[in-house]
Amino acid sequence: MTDSEQKIVIDGNEYLLSSLSDEAKAQIGNLQFVESEIARLKAKLAVASTAKLAYQAALKNAIPTETH
Repeated sequence: MTDSEQKIVIDGNEYLLSSLSDEAKAQIGNLQFVESEIARLKAKLAVASTAKLAYQAALKNAIPTETH
C-alpha cells in the first residue's frame, strides 16, 4: 500500500479502492452519478424558483391596484 492509493470511507470504515470488488466499484460509480444528478436537479430547481419569484413580482405589477 502506498499513500497515493485511493481510499473510500463507508460507514466510518476506510477501504482501499483497489481492494473492492468490481460490484462494489460499480455501486460507487452509481452513487457518484446519482449525487451528480441530484446536484444538477437542485440547480435546476433553484433556477425555476428564481423564475417563479420573478413571475410573481411581474404579476403583482400587472394587476391594477384599487385606490379609494
